[in-house]
Amino acid sequence: MGVSSGSGGPGIVVVTLDFPPVNAVPVRGWYDLADTVTAAGHDPDTRVVVLRAAGRGFCAGVDLKEIQREDAIVGANTGCHAAFGAVYDCAVPVVAAVHGFCLGGGIGLVGNADVVLAATDATFGLPEVDRGALGAATHLARLVPQHLMRALYLTASTVTAAQLHHHGSVYQVVEASELDGAALALAGVIAAKDPRVIRAAKAALNGIDPQDVHRSYRYEQGFTYELNLTGAAGAARAAFLEQR
Repeated sequence: MGVSSGSGGPGIVVVTLDFPPVNAVPVRGWYDLADTVTAAGHDPDTRVVVLRAAGRGFCAGVDLKEIQREDAIVGANTGCHAAFGAVYDCAVPVVAAVHGFCLGGGIGLVGNADVVLAATDATFGLPEVDRGALGAATHLARLVPQHLMRALYLTASTVTAAQLHHHGSVYQVVEASELDGAALALAGVIAAKDPRVIRAAKAALNGIDPQDVHRSYRYEQGFTYELNLTGAAGAARAAFLEQR
């Protein structure tokens, strides 16, 4: 349980999220994920990272129970920023393999990945406004067009893997039983190339990105802090947890 890494073949590091029952990641988990992805990229033998998850879904976001119980909003926000940034800044390409639900912080991870594969059962969304928080619109905007992003954000609605494939942000949609194999196959194609070129390509792609994802996400988080200070965030979290 937690964040683990292992070999997926020559040059491939597989990083797995495993926080039962729904991969709601605690503060420490976000930092562990950041450290694991960063370490994989720094290893000269690594050519590509595959980011996947065990259990019912890819990621349900932050652990709301921890935040409500321990007032861990600062840790959750800085941890998410570290994890999302680690995926984006990883020295090698990151391939995200998504199954089931990908919500909240899951969007932050996937939106910053280089290539996204998804199972047919995958759904993507930001329930933040229903939880009294804001954030990861920066990353959702990398997956869907601007006005669809706004509609999804304001309504807390979800979209399917097929819809994201239509928009080009999901590279391939496969059956859930085939997802890991498809992700490793794609990673193998990347890993077979000259690692010097691949690392340079990752740096070049980040360098021409039209949006500074680090600054943009931190700007969003400022409003989350404000909502916590007003009490609106705590009330929304309490209502959600009570319904569950």
